[in-house]
Amino acid sequence: MISFAEALRLLLAEAEPITRVETVPLAQADGRVVARDVVAASEVPPFDRAAMDGYAVIASDTAGVSAATPRRFHLAQRIYTGDAPSTQLVSPGECVAVATGAPMPPGADAVVIVEDTSRDDDAVTIRASVTPRQNVGARAADIARGTTFLRAGDILSPARLGALAATGHVQVDVYARPTVAIVSTGNEIVAPGAPLGHGQIYDINRVTLSAAVERHGGVAMPLSSADDRLGDLAASLNRALAEDVVVFSGGSSVGERDLVKDLLRERGRVIFHGIAVKPGKPTAFASVDGKPVFGMPGYPTSCLSNAYMLLAPFLRKVARLQPWTPRTIDAPLSRRITSVADRHQFYTVRIEGGKAEPAFKASGDITSLANADGYIEIEAGVSSVEAGQSVKVTLF
Repeated sequence: MISFAEALRLLLAEAEPITRVETVPLAQADGRVVARDVVAASEVPPFDRAAMDGYAVIASDTAGVSAATPRRFHLAQRIYTGDAPSTQLVSPGECVAVATGAPMPPGADAVVIVEDTSRDDDAVTIRASVTPRQNVGARAADIARGTTFLRAGDILSPARLGALAATGHVQVDVYARPTVAIVSTGNEIVAPGAPLGHGQIYDINRVTLSAAVERHGGVAMPLSSADDRLGDLAASLNRALAEDVVVFSGGSSVGERDLVKDLLRERGRVIFHGIAVKPGKPTAFASVDGKPVFGMPGYPTSCLSNAYMLLAPFLRKVARLQPWTPRTIDAPLSRRITSVADRHQFYTVRIEGGKAEPAFKASGDITSLANADGYIEIEAGVSSVEAGQSVKVTLF
C-alpha cells in the first residue's frame, strides 16, 4: 500500500488538462471554463446615458442654484430609454426630461435628479446645482471596444455571462467537460427499479459516482454493468475507453473474482493498487491506451469516499477547474472513536447540538455517508480520538 498523500500526488501527476474546445450558448455556459480570450467588439454602454431619472442640462447653467436660490428652465423635450438619439441641441436655459438609461441629448453634460426639481407644464424649477458629467454614464465607461474582458481559464459566472451578453455575444468558446465512463461490476448488481433476485443488490455506485462526476466538472457516461468474468470486463473496458476517463467500481480487491486489477495489469500500466486509507483501501489507478482508469472498491461508502478524495481532485484538474475547497468547522467529538493505526481514516460525522457525532457504520453501508454532514481525518498512527476533543469537520 502507498499513503493517501502519495496516491493523490501520483493521480494529479497523470491529470492532463483537457484541450478539447466547444462552443455553447450563454444559457448553458454557467460554470464552464473560457477557452479563448474574449475581446469586446463593441462599447458598453454604446452612448452617453442618463444615470438617474431627472433633467439633462448644461452644468454651467446651474451654477449658484440651490434650494434657497432655485432657477426656472424651459422643458425643451423628453427622452426615454430606447428612443433614437436626439438631434436637437440643448441651449442655455433649457432642460430635457430623461429617464434612467436614456441617451443624453447633444449639448447637455449633466443630469439634475428629479427629486431636486418641480415642474409646471413646460417650466421646470431646479433647486440644486450639478457639475459636468454628474449623473451621466459615459460611453464605453464599462467596456471599451478592443479590450480583453475575459481570459482563457476564467470560470464563467452569472456576472461574466452578463458581460458577454452586454457585448452582443450569444455563445462562447469553452473547454469541453471531460466524459467519464462508469462501469459497475459484479454478478450481484441490478439496476435500481428492476426486481431483485436472491443474492442480488441494487447498483448504488452507478448513481453516486455519476452525481460526483457531474458535480466536479465531468459528464457522467454510465455504461451497462459487467459480470465478474474477464471477457465481460474486457469488453466493458473497450467501450469505456471511448471516453476521457474510466471508472470501475468493484473487482479491485484481492478476491478470486476481483478481476479488474488483473485486467488493468494485462492491458496497461498500473500506477498503484492499494492505499493506506479507510475506507477505500483496495483502490487502483492505471493508464490504458493513454486513458486514466480508476478501479474503485465495490462497497458504496468506500467507493464514494474515494470519489470525493481522489476522483474529484483529479477530474477538476482535467476539467481546468479550481481545486475543491469545502467548508470546514471545528467541533468537539461527542464520543470516543477508534481507528486502524496503520491507515489514514476519513471518518464521517454529523453535527448535532454543536458536536461531531460519529456516523460511520461500515464500508458497505451507504448511510455512513447519507446520514453524515461531513468527515474528520484521522492520521495514520493515531488509534483513537477521545470524546470532547476538538476535531476539524470537512463538510460535504
